[in-house]
Amino acid sequence: MTGNALRADCANCFGLCCVALPFAASADFAVDKDAGTPCRNLLGDFRCGIHARLRDEGFTGCTVFDCFGAGQRISQETFGGRDWRRAPETREAMFAAFPVMRQLHELLFHLTQALALPAAHPVHDDLRAALEETDRMAGSDPADLVRLDVAGHRERVSALLLRASELVRGKRGKNRRGADLIGAKLRGADLRAANLRGAYLIGADLRRADLRQADLIGADFRGADLAGADLTGSLFLTQAQVNAAQGDGTTRLPEGLDRPAHWRP
Repeated sequence: MTGNALRADCANCFGLCCVALPFAASADFAVDKDAGTPCRNLLGDFRCGIHARLRDEGFTGCTVFDCFGAGQRISQETFGGRDWRRAPETREAMFAAFPVMRQLHELLFHLTQALALPAAHPVHDDLRAALEETDRMAGSDPADLVRLDVAGHRERVSALLLRASELVRGKRGKNRRGADLIGAKLRGADLRAANLRGAYLIGADLRRADLRQADLIGADFRGADLAGADLTGSLFLTQAQVNAAQGDGTTRLPEGLDRPAHWRP
């Protein structure tokens, strides 16, 4: 599986994140929307009518969502290019399959990242086997997809990714896994090789913090200030996490991640 297959390709997706998933009126979304109901901003060609103005229009939540390529796989592979508008009989099955595929593709993304870590070589065979199994699961037909034990598989893969992380980080770094660091004052903090898996860093002050080789899988960076922070070499950081944060021209990101347009110069 190539890296491009794990990046969202909206041009080859039937707007599934705009239809299949629910959202509630909040700081992230301007309105309520039920699962299976098209967003009011979805156009006839499955594009977003306010894509360039999502933040201004109150849809910040859309800018921090990543399907990891699940949308185009469901649209073009699982359902063979039949879209839910012209083939309404696919709606229910397609919308049910999309969230499952999204979880599997997120695992594929992280497994691919782990396989690129030289220090994780001792578990590369296990990582490769997990990657192949996950891809096989993702190739299931729609009925089988929704019956998969994704939670159980995710738990097994998570343990393997943690082992890869430990091999890279060694015994250095603090263990702040799942920590409540909402609004924490961490300016200039030394968080090198820290375990920040699933940590709540919402609104945290991380200006000039050192996050090199930190394990950031599942960390919540919404509104966190990363101005001047160094995230080079950090583990399992995604574009969606970066998009959720604030930063500036001095923030250092891992290779392959883009500086969001809303960040300060």
